Amino acid sequence: MKLKEALKKLRTEAKERKFDQSVDLIINLRGLDVRKENISVVVNVPHKIKDKNVCGFLTKKSSLVSTITEPDFAKYKDKKALKNLVKKYDFFIAIAPLMPKVATTFGKVLGPAGKMPSPQLGLLTQESDEAVKEILDKISKAVKIRAKEASIKLAVGKSSMEDEEIAANADAIYNAIVNVLPNKKENVRSVMVKFTMDKPEKVEM
Repeated sequence: MKLKEALKKLRTEAKERKFDQSVDLIINLRGLDVRKENISVVVNVPHKIKDKNVCGFLTKKSSLVSTITEPDFAKYKDKKALKNLVKKYDFFIAIAPLMPKVATTFGKVLGPAGKMPSPQLGLLTQESDEAVKEILDKISKAVKIRAKEASIKLAVGKSSMEDEEIAANADAIYNAIVNVLPNKKENVRSVMVKFTMDKPEKVEM
């Protein structure tokens, strides 16, 4: 079944929900050990999926993003405060000169969570409103993918979005994942799509 057909079927069969369900893409892998292969990629999707909580490690407070300045770093020597910080935010950005201190203070928790500011998405070379706005716009349409098991499940849209928008996001994410697999499509066992509360439908991508 093609993706758009599956979305139509899901909408027909779905019960009325009181919340905006996520539309999840499930990619089941085969023929590789995800613990040994580093399957990780950042995809820029055409349509924003959800609002993201972003925090910035900056030299001064910003009106555009939650900010942690260098004098605040000491608070996060407390493990509980550090864990709560990582749970609270989806993405972290940083001004480049602060990165060594960010790595020292926050790296042991941000690293394993896959949330360290990176040159790919998160490092600012200059600290201006324009630069912060630009990076926040990129992050709003960015999806970080990191395979920890042989089944990758991630949101590609919301049920309130148009099917064309969901399909465009799903295509972008699927192609990006296939591109980083060692044997490309040979490593894909099956692909399914589902709404949060409903059964998945198998699809051809």
